[in-house]
Amino acid sequence: MPSIKIFSGSSHQDLSQKIAERLGLELGKVVTKKFSNQETCVEIDESVRGEDVYIVQSGCGEINDSLMELLIMINACKIASASQVTAVIPCFPYARQDKKDKSRAPISAKLVANMLSIAGADHIITMDLHASQIQGFFDIPVDNLYAEPTVLKWIRENISEWKNCTIVSPDAGGAKRVTSIADQLNVDFALIHKERKKANEVDCMVLVGDVNDRVAILVDDMADTCGTICLAADKLLSAGATRVYAILTHGIFSGPAISRINTACFEAVVVTNTIPQEDKMKHCSKIRVIDISMILAEAIRRTHNGESVSYLFSHVPL
Repeated sequence: MPSIKIFSGSSHQDLSQKIAERLGLELGKVVTKKFSNQETCVEIDESVRGEDVYIVQSGCGEINDSLMELLIMINACKIASASQVTAVIPCFPYARQDKKDKSRAPISAKLVANMLSIAGADHIITMDLHASQIQGFFDIPVDNLYAEPTVLKWIRENISEWKNCTIVSPDAGGAKRVTSIADQLNVDFALIHKERKKANEVDCMVLVGDVNDRVAILVDDMADTCGTICLAADKLLSAGATRVYAILTHGIFSGPAISRINTACFEAVVVTNTIPQEDKMKHCSKIRVIDISMILAEAIRRTHNGESVSYLFSHVPL
């Protein structure tokens, strides 16, 4: 059977290292650099002929550079006769551009899917896609893993009065995610209806549900500028919530996000490490990080051994 080779792109080497350690492997030797004209250059410094290759690269930081680096690494491994190349993309880039919501708008997520397939990827492993139908943009297998089991574990271990909480979705799109978590905790859920004037700018909010004298836990797949979740937190506090937490899979935190979180009324803002958070934690004491490297490592192990990955949809690997 071919052996596993794990290579790391430059976007999130800490996560790649944790995944490799979990599998008892060393990260593969790869050199990524830029020429003076900013072209990306990648050199795979070891043989991958006939091997099962996994390339870990998250869509964060300089996203376009990260994406191009990933495509070049996939292609380099493919033409070096790798048996199978799997792209492990914890945070999928351009996932929010998944539909044509106005005339002449691009469907960039579909374009990224095409680029990954043409580069030579045989399989994609990602986490909490912004819209699960993005899986249908690919003609190759896509495993969309969920952070939900680790979120449930964190809530039970870190919020003492979790039995008296309400799980809240900051928009109607996340209702399905929130009801699933609320059902497993056997608590109530609520959602906030928001109307936007334009992208990244919320006009007004209406709370549907009861949070009076309860802990409110906002759950969403990603937070970028954090305008929505900070307004939602204020809304929940004014509706009688005793404390407000936010739990997000992808903490992008761009622009004014960190200053907004610092001034908002959150007890804690909990994110997974699909995106590196070390720098942001230095500027914001409210950020807590859940490690999801064991889920990705277990998905890689199961994929390599031809085992079912669906166990990970509802369990945290030990």
